[in-house]
Amino acid sequence: QVQLVESGGGLVQAGESLRLSCSISERTFRNYAVSWFRQAPGKVREFVAGIGWNGINTILIDFVEGRFTISRDNAKNTVYLQMNSLKPEDTAVFYCAASTEPLASGVAEDYDYWGQGTQVTVSS
Repeated sequence: QVQLVESGGGLVQAGESLRLSCSISERTFRNYAVSWFRQAPGKVREFVAGIGWNGINTILIDFVEGRFTISRDNAKNTVYLQMNSLKPEDTAVFYCAASTEPLASGVAEDYDYWGQGTQVTVSS
């Protein structure tokens, strides 16, 4: 069973940074696409960023481009989401998800495994 564990969330002020980590138990993780989604209170879960198996194919949703970066370290079975210049509207629970497909997509239904989420709160 593939397990994903997110960490790195917390409470920060607007303009500050956080780095989220997604640790994946499966050794074959290096063949998987991994993405980050988020869900704010009262809103639907939305795609944030995704990265393909080789770290070259990346996707960022437009409202985080220039502020967020996604990367992966296959030797550590970990995917990172570096979030800079955080805004109050970034407040949400952030989830990582893994797909057995090699390339990332922005569609939640394409992902087979999900973590429990980590809370990110940005105060103004």
